[in-house]
Amino acid sequence: MSDRSLFATEQARGRAAYRVYACTILAGICLILYYRATHIPATWQEGRGAWIGLSLAELWYAFYWILTQSVRWNPVHRRTFKDRLSQRYEGRLPNVDIFVCTADPYAEPPNLVISTVLSLMAYNYPPEKLSVYLSDDGGSILTFYAMWEASQFAKHWIPFCKRYKLEPRAPAIYFSSSECPNDKSHHEEWLGMKILYEEMTNRIDAIVMSGKVPEELKANHKGFSQWKPEMTSKKHPPIVQILIDGKDPNALDNAGNALPTLVYMAREKNPEYHHNFKAGAMNSLIRVSSLISNSPIILNVDCDMYSNNADSIRDALCFFLDEEKGHEIAFVQYPQNYNNMTKNDTYGNTLTVINEVEFCGLDSWGGTLYIGTGCFHRREILCGMKYTKDYKENWNRESARNPHDDIRKLEEKAEFLANCTYELNTLWGHEVGLKYGIAVEDVITGLMIQCRGWKSVYYNPPQKGFLGVGPTTLAQTILQHKRWSEGNFQIFLSKYCAFIYGHGKIKLGLQMGYCIYNLWALNSIPTLYYVIAPSLSLLRGISLFPKMTSPWFIPFSYVMVAKQTYSLIEALLTREITVQGWWNLQRMWLIKRLTSYLYGGLATLSKIVGVSKMGFTITAKISGEDASKRYEQEIMEFDTSSLTLAIIEFVALLNLSCLVCATTRAIMSGWAIVLEMYFLQILLCGSVVALNVAIYEGFLLRKDKGSIPWSVTLTTLAVVMLVSLLSRV
Repeated sequence: MSDRSLFATEQARGRAAYRVYACTILAGICLILYYRATHIPATWQEGRGAWIGLSLAELWYAFYWILTQSVRWNPVHRRTFKDRLSQRYEGRLPNVDIFVCTADPYAEPPNLVISTVLSLMAYNYPPEKLSVYLSDDGGSILTFYAMWEASQFAKHWIPFCKRYKLEPRAPAIYFSSSECPNDKSHHEEWLGMKILYEEMTNRIDAIVMSGKVPEELKANHKGFSQWKPEMTSKKHPPIVQILIDGKDPNALDNAGNALPTLVYMAREKNPEYHHNFKAGAMNSLIRVSSLISNSPIILNVDCDMYSNNADSIRDALCFFLDEEKGHEIAFVQYPQNYNNMTKNDTYGNTLTVINEVEFCGLDSWGGTLYIGTGCFHRREILCGMKYTKDYKENWNRESARNPHDDIRKLEEKAEFLANCTYELNTLWGHEVGLKYGIAVEDVITGLMIQCRGWKSVYYNPPQKGFLGVGPTTLAQTILQHKRWSEGNFQIFLSKYCAFIYGHGKIKLGLQMGYCIYNLWALNSIPTLYYVIAPSLSLLRGISLFPKMTSPWFIPFSYVMVAKQTYSLIEALLTREITVQGWWNLQRMWLIKRLTSYLYGGLATLSKIVGVSKMGFTITAKISGEDASKRYEQEIMEFDTSSLTLAIIEFVALLNLSCLVCATTRAIMSGWAIVLEMYFLQILLCGSVVALNVAIYEGFLLRKDKGSIPWSVTLTTLAVVMLVSLLSRV
């Protein structure tokens, strides 16, 4: 690293010790697989089928474990030098466009959306160089009204943030987490600002509850006239409204400073045309923004991911503007963090290990995944440009905007770019913009960019760049991971599989890293087998593991204990996960593999054979009052489908009944004999039971609305009894 570099790359500590540990695990795995291959029961012996099935499951786990080493072998961390950036580029910083996507004013409340928008407008960055765009796929007048209110409030909020250097700059979060300052002048201004904000949010909430905007309010902005009675969320014309024009010399805040450009866009929706979900919205934003501002850098965030660090743009630019390596970098990805997780993270949604370990490992191979939010892109590269060594960015490019056009004429031109037919017979969604046809459009787009020769950077600063709202119920968690696993499995089964499409284009370590997530869905089958077959065999008195006195017992017990011990240490070293949080993470790891990943895999296969089409369901950002209270108390909410509950309960009850039978047999025959033969099976069965304590509480001890219905429990219990009886035949 030279003194002129704008960022530094540092190797993670403790890698030598980890590699020694990994080599011992690999040796243990090899011994286990050798044992399975050389000790297969004879054809006439009981348990031969279960043994072979278990061998295949362990072979899969071995393969998958090798994949995971790609992100743990040599992780790196990035550090930026914003002072050097300011010294060299302060007067010529590039323009930045910011894209925010929303789709439903009820699943994603407008007050949540505008709090995110306001945080993005208040960056420590020249406001005349910022343009913020909101894509509203629901085409809702309620969301537009909230955006109009935000455009008025921004005149007060932005100078207030910069005057007092507030963090975070999302008003909903700031006022809920900070106390009124003691300083008299600041005290009065703080109270006045809070009152102004609460009055605005109350007006928005009232209008959202009523479902319509009063006629007298529509007179405040010409944009309200764009909505007609026949319009619906699934059928409406394109709407582009420039609420604040940053090029207008009269667009000033209350301190007399320029305001960022603020644009509302609802692309055309028509049932006759596929709208391609979020990818379609992003591509429309790319085109519309090219006409209005055409900034060389694009930041996209989800509507609930507010800015938590006012210097995030400057941090990202340290990578793009670096004289030595900046020309290679296509995008800078920040981690996806949540601000609403409980201390022990009941549903395992913090993604801490992925954020703190795995993405750092991917970064060492020349790129991390594009995860669809908190990501800074070069516009040209999003639009399909291939890497060349002599590439040089034009930081001062102009938009296609005609300076003689009035605002309405400009909006009409932009609306043409957002209609349903604009992309027909073009490369949009294929080679230009975000890729269509895959549920995780972000991941596949990032892979395609890297395969065009570009690199990406993962940046995880001490002060988180973005914070959002994570799932707070079991149903929301399962839905989100079902969508992620489905989309990733689609990639693996397509021509864009990292091992095929990325061969010779990206490093093998990065190919392996992509497949960790692409193969989430396939983990469901060996996991289902591993939590059912050994328990049923235990019930029948069939041993599937070495005896305690056998030397082969050592590799099995070592791999089991060492892997879980390392998992716990890895989680605790992040300093964000408690021991109880790690235990919850293990429970959710099991539940997601039994449900989300299974559903995702089946959904992908059904699409391949033409049984169903790709869909997209928004993960709700709000929960009922009772459910929210249980979430805060870290009580699981069993609000998901009966089928999902039945799968979870079946595994829990089956293992409990098998453990009880094994205990009974030990009491009758002697503990020494039973443990000698079945120790590892009892340990495995007991671990599943321990992980499912919250499940047993859900149908035995709880009476609240979030408990497991007795109808599901009784049905599942009958199935468990039937399976247990049949297994003994």
